[in-house]
Amino acid sequence: MAVTHVLPVSCRPVSVSALLSLQHVACVSNSSWTTNQQRAWEKEAELSVPGHLALPRVSLLLIGCLRVGQGGEWKLTDASGSVRCECLSPSPDWLNHPVFLPHWNYIPHNSPGQNQKVRGYVELIGSPAVLHSGPDQELAASPGEGAGFRRAVGVREATGLLHNRTRGQRISVYGLVGSVCPQLVVAGTTFFCFWLTDESHTVRVLVKDITRQWWTRCVYVGLSVCVTALRVCVLRGWRGNYILCVTDQSELHTNYTDTLLDTPPPLVMSHVENEDCEKVEPETDKAGFRMKKSRIISYRGTVTQVVSDAAGLYVIDRKVGLCLSYQPTLRRKLRAGDSVELHHVHFLYRPCPDFPPSMLCTCLRSSLRVTAFSGVVGAPPPDSGGLPRLLLEKNTGVSEYLWTCHLCSQLGHSLVPSLLKQHSVSVLSWKLMESVWRRGRRGRRDIYSEMLDDPHTCPLSQYTTDPTVHQYLSVSVLIGSLRSECWSSVSLSSLLPAGGSSLSRSQLNTALAWSCRTLTSDLQDGPRTGDSLGRRPLLLVGLLELPTLTSEPTVQLRDATGAVACVVTETSPEGGQGAVFNSAWIGCLVCVEQFTMVTERFLQSDFPSSQQLNQDKYITRKHCRVYLQFSLDHLHILSPSVAMTTHLGQRGEEIGGDGRERKQMVEEEETAGATTAGRKRRREASSVTVTTGPVDGSLRPCVSLVIRVEQKEGVAQRNRAAGLTVEEAGLTRCFSVRAAVVGPVVSWERDPKNGPVMDRETETEREDEVVLVLSGGSARWFPLLQPGCFYRLTAPNTQDPSVLIGSGFSGQRGVELHTDPTLQVQSDWRLHTLTRPPLQALPPTVLSVTEVLDSRSEMVCFQAQVCDRISLSDRTSGTGAGVCAGVRLTVCDQTGRTLQVYLDLSHTPYPLGLLPGNTLLLSGFQRRVSRSGGVYCRSLPVSSITVMSLGDTSSARPPPAPMMHLGVWALSREQSSIVGQVRGHVVCFLFLLLQWSCSLCGSPYLQTCSSSQCPSTLSVFHSTAKLVIDDGTGEAHVWFSGALVPALLGLADSTWEGLQRALRVRGHIRVTPRGRSMACDDPLLHFLLCVCSGDVGCRQLSLTCRKPNQQRAEAMKRFSRGEQDFMTRLTPPLQLSCLHLEAV
Repeated sequence: MAVTHVLPVSCRPVSVSALLSLQHVACVSNSSWTTNQQRAWEKEAELSVPGHLALPRVSLLLIGCLRVGQGGEWKLTDASGSVRCECLSPSPDWLNHPVFLPHWNYIPHNSPGQNQKVRGYVELIGSPAVLHSGPDQELAASPGEGAGFRRAVGVREATGLLHNRTRGQRISVYGLVGSVCPQLVVAGTTFFCFWLTDESHTVRVLVKDITRQWWTRCVYVGLSVCVTALRVCVLRGWRGNYILCVTDQSELHTNYTDTLLDTPPPLVMSHVENEDCEKVEPETDKAGFRMKKSRIISYRGTVTQVVSDAAGLYVIDRKVGLCLSYQPTLRRKLRAGDSVELHHVHFLYRPCPDFPPSMLCTCLRSSLRVTAFSGVVGAPPPDSGGLPRLLLEKNTGVSEYLWTCHLCSQLGHSLVPSLLKQHSVSVLSWKLMESVWRRGRRGRRDIYSEMLDDPHTCPLSQYTTDPTVHQYLSVSVLIGSLRSECWSSVSLSSLLPAGGSSLSRSQLNTALAWSCRTLTSDLQDGPRTGDSLGRRPLLLVGLLELPTLTSEPTVQLRDATGAVACVVTETSPEGGQGAVFNSAWIGCLVCVEQFTMVTERFLQSDFPSSQQLNQDKYITRKHCRVYLQFSLDHLHILSPSVAMTTHLGQRGEEIGGDGRERKQMVEEEETAGATTAGRKRRREASSVTVTTGPVDGSLRPCVSLVIRVEQKEGVAQRNRAAGLTVEEAGLTRCFSVRAAVVGPVVSWERDPKNGPVMDRETETEREDEVVLVLSGGSARWFPLLQPGCFYRLTAPNTQDPSVLIGSGFSGQRGVELHTDPTLQVQSDWRLHTLTRPPLQALPPTVLSVTEVLDSRSEMVCFQAQVCDRISLSDRTSGTGAGVCAGVRLTVCDQTGRTLQVYLDLSHTPYPLGLLPGNTLLLSGFQRRVSRSGGVYCRSLPVSSITVMSLGDTSSARPPPAPMMHLGVWALSREQSSIVGQVRGHVVCFLFLLLQWSCSLCGSPYLQTCSSSQCPSTLSVFHSTAKLVIDDGTGEAHVWFSGALVPALLGLADSTWEGLQRALRVRGHIRVTPRGRSMACDDPLLHFLLCVCSGDVGCRQLSLTCRKPNQQRAEAMKRFSRGEQDFMTRLTPPLQLSCLHLEAV
């Protein structure tokens, strides 16, 4: 059949070599199209994939001969060279004939980082024009072939011949192509299979002949074909055994027509309805996981997004995901805009929450055919080239693989290139998947059963669904989410304590000055609306680092997007939780899976009362601090530092099986100065290497000193040393450490880091003490230096021992001060924790709260749990809004006794982790006694605060108060200012006071404030009650106030609000039920008398009370009986303040 093409004059022929060498931009050539046709095509191409531009048009003519290349690929060849050619529906009759290409795309191979030896390829948009004058060879054959063609049998007859085979027999079979399996290469042998079907029978055809591999381009599902000269073979490794195999005489005839081939074409879906997906897919539970069975469908659509062509991930029709990773890699990568047709593809619903709900996954039975090539230019997708290779080796599930691919894409943005090289991201992602999912490895894939069995089974037949799988976030995204939701997630009224409406103006603004929001990484803290973090557990990956000069003095977690401060604890050598002390963690790339996100809110406001909390004009300024809390015991080490490798080697552990190998390779690098190509490849394939600069253990001489920290002062802003320039003068971060020198100064050829302590490092007759002064850059070691721990202090680039010998101070006129030598630690010196100390150190003396209350020492060091915190703002100093000038902590121990600690933060960095529930070590605090006799502590410039253990900050409660007997408690003089539980019955009410007071000055408030000098027009409601409680051992007068009063009276909220409205006019009322008649003319007073004298006056109560520091002293009182006067000494009743009330 002759086809005429009208070509424009501007067209010019181009050779294959010129096309490959000169054309570096993707283009399209539609030689016979008019301008209007070209514009319509460009518009249609750009509408199919929004955001992409159509391929630019060129006027080039390609003429050559279509031939078969290596592996069955088609090539266009001329005298200058050859180029790979991709066809939509190729015909065997095009081969070995000169052709003219009227419509084609050229896609150059210019992706960065790829093998540049691989050239571009040509896509045939339409059929080529065959340039020969011979007869039509659609079904032409030689005489011998024609005889075999005429003796062709159907699929039904071929099925019978499989079980009754004759040696040497050759048969020809015709039928419809039912399935085309992908081309495989196993043990150097290339082959593929396809199925022939009729109405009720199927046969499998194995194409193993290397000269017939081009058939894989010609056969597709629904095509009628006839294959000649097939023989019956036994396929080892497949339970079906018998299969039809192509011989060297076999021929493929497409578009075969026969009256018997009336089987309808397969049903192809063009969209997927998500509503009925979960009803159709059966679910089972297996080993605690939710298992679902996939469905087998056919689908036709357009590729709209290339997620990662190296990982085989795409999006079709903007809503359906496509995963090709369970098939061999396509020779031609799919491009955005390609129209594809998929058969025998697995449909999965919600296998991974990071991908579209509807997913199509291909296995070794699935067939993929491109029905129309894309006409747009696509951007290169992110590289995930290592994941398919790992999938082939590990044979993991599709849910795990999709999660790993998404993680790999995110890690590429948050860790590359500042922390990791691109080729390490895939290995890192796979390590994270194995540690997070913790699934057992599957067995090897049976490729023959997967391609040939019916019913079909493969790794995609079942899959797991876990909507709560971990979600990875970069540091910047996490900080941004927490900051954006800092104030939007809370209302100011919820920050007030119970009975907040009765707070005065100063009490109200003090209560709002500081608040805290904590979220655990599993995000199971109750329902939230508008939370950008979602409901999935969170996962962080970053590098542990020391703080900078401008950050908080805590360990930091950093990735390429930012850094976040961290309050970190770890298991101490004694086995309990303690502050972080091991320097080997610094420089480790870690995965943080269990952590707490803390957002501290600071608000400077001047609200007159709680009624104006919704008016922002009373807010002067607000800001927040965001940080993390976690234990090092919950970290996964992804890439250890050299010091961590040494530490784990001493403990006999390894990280991922390559810890010792990494240590050996790093030492070889330090010795040789460079790595060979073979060692580099081995390291890249087996481990993840952090790219943070040169290894910190090069051949530099150094001197070291082993010390034991005895005492650490707090870090503060102090004046720098004298003699500095004007630019250098000013305040800088500084602290000092008192340490015991274990041995002499030792010289080294290279930094020993945290290696084992040598005998020469401990050769000393006595231990001297030295004061280490760390300021500026050296102050970064503050979070790691802990009392009782051993460290190796190293000074690099020197062999002079005198640099580590402290110097004494000399006073004026030659008077020598008897102080310990002082050593100024330089910024380039390093401290390495020695986890195997050379000597047994005595633990420092640490008191409890009870011991501090009973102590007589002025300076104390104690450990306690935070149970309450109040921010103290200095409104007269002119400090910036939101800056916390001080903090009052209420701490307790296991006995329930509490102590108030006042912190002055005017010249110290803001300490993190001072949250209710956390346990703190407070060193160098001054113990004081107030004028009322109460004991409290206050911080000094040398005071230090260390977080020792992390508690449940979201619901922190102090230990339960001890049960107290009133008779014993009243006589005790040592148990003042403590909290106790009392269980007894109400004897009587002494009085009840209800009144409206001015919110500013506290004066009584009727219609206006009773104070003429107060301009306030707002009032708050106050309530106070006093009653007598008897527990059988004694009596006590207990005071109630605020929200405890309506609970004590047993009044509902509506009744209590009505009572407040009734008192608006009169301002106040005082009720004294004892000894008073119930008859009165005032209905309000009568109501309250009835309430106080009713069931409330005789019920049982369980109270938590505090005993004030000062009790009334004994007094002499005169009694008269008749004419006799008696003088007696009366013990005043015990006075208690109720903190909590429960009815028994």
